[in-house]
Amino acid sequence: MDDPPAGVGAEGGPSETVIETDEATVTESAELERTIGLSGGLAIGIGTMIGAGIFVFPGLAAGRAGPAAALSFAIGAVIALLVALPASELATAMPKSGGGYYFISRGLGTLAGTIVGLSLWFGLVFATAFYLVGFGYYAVDALREVGFAVGEGIVIPLALLFGAAFTVLNVTGTENAAKLQNGIVALLLSILAVFLSAGVLTSLGVVGEPSAPEQFLPAGAGIGIVFSTAALVFTSYLGFAQIATVAGEMKSPGRNLPLSMVGSVLVVGVLYVLTIFVATSAFGATRLSELGETAMVAVGRELLGPAGALAIIIGGLLATMSSENASILSTSRAIYAVSRDGLLPSAASRINLKYGTPHVALGMAGGPILALTWTGRVEILAEVASFLHLVMYGLICIALIALRRDEPSWYDPDFRTPGYPVIPILGAVASFALIAFMQPLSRILGIAVIIGTAVWYVYYARDVNLKGAL
Repeated sequence: MDDPPAGVGAEGGPSETVIETDEATVTESAELERTIGLSGGLAIGIGTMIGAGIFVFPGLAAGRAGPAAALSFAIGAVIALLVALPASELATAMPKSGGGYYFISRGLGTLAGTIVGLSLWFGLVFATAFYLVGFGYYAVDALREVGFAVGEGIVIPLALLFGAAFTVLNVTGTENAAKLQNGIVALLLSILAVFLSAGVLTSLGVVGEPSAPEQFLPAGAGIGIVFSTAALVFTSYLGFAQIATVAGEMKSPGRNLPLSMVGSVLVVGVLYVLTIFVATSAFGATRLSELGETAMVAVGRELLGPAGALAIIIGGLLATMSSENASILSTSRAIYAVSRDGLLPSAASRINLKYGTPHVALGMAGGPILALTWTGRVEILAEVASFLHLVMYGLICIALIALRRDEPSWYDPDFRTPGYPVIPILGAVASFALIAFMQPLSRILGIAVIIGTAVWYVYYARDVNLKGAL
């Protein structure tokens, strides 16, 4: 009979974790509390994805692909869905903190697990820094809207301040962070419902004058620009995987994990496409590009006057705050899981006895996030985050195929991927293929991170034996 992987009991539930190394055998019985329900899982997924996709990217994406940016977002949603289905199956078989790292290390072994686990750490760090910079731009617009004459020089200081604040919030307890997430997402969706209703009616000419149709693709651009834009905006779809990183804290994971992961991709994908349609109808791609990261504020003012602009500013602040909060939470859980398995020093998996949170891991997440936020490089931050996650997504699909092939006795998921093996094969191919459309610098930085993680494996983790890894 095959042994279950470390941390998974005979029926997939939590158990004592055993890690074997050349130096010692470490028993880790501490587990994070299961406090997150379906609404919390959806809030993490939707709240993380909705920030960049709707409030930061429209101007940048329309500048590249024009109205066809809507197709770029749709492509991203399809790829995310192709991965969310296999990830849901793996998550119900192994409902443990760590998400993609945990699945890949148990399906493909310690080397792949080390590379993905550490890359997930840095991928989430890049993504969170991107969200924080977006928050800084919206905070400056908010101050201007209420009469404060401020320049863009305070964008980064504001982003750093709030990044530190959210790190502290997550230290005080997952339940506190989840409650904040639920409230933010509920208010955010209400704002978007009003905005998109007005925008769609205006775009179709039901209210006001219909807008003149714009050329779908920019003059002289080929279909490749649609895929390169999809590679840029794919950061918008990282939220569903972040649900898996807190699987160890989900109530009824067999039911709530698939519903949260697949549901969040579907909801947000529709919102993205509608938003790009509304934005390009209101202003056109060239004007949106000139407006940059806060183009949606001008769209809100065009559709609903000053109240619309204020609503979008509030929505942008809420969305980027939501993304930051969920990403910091997920980053720390990725570090916690890797450390608990002995691939990082054991201190990183210590749990604060007062709050029940991995406070050391949160510090290891918050520090690099603030350092990258300081650079302010929006597009590079977004693409490197996408690069590292796409590598993980492709390997998640491969891990599913490997586990289905070997069918270890402990592998008993509550959810099975429909269309197997076509879905995971398409998910792997699409994930790896999208990397080819990124900027050279983003690919170089992403490859450098992966090489660094492989070096760490050789230096520190090659003697670690994950019990039950294939």
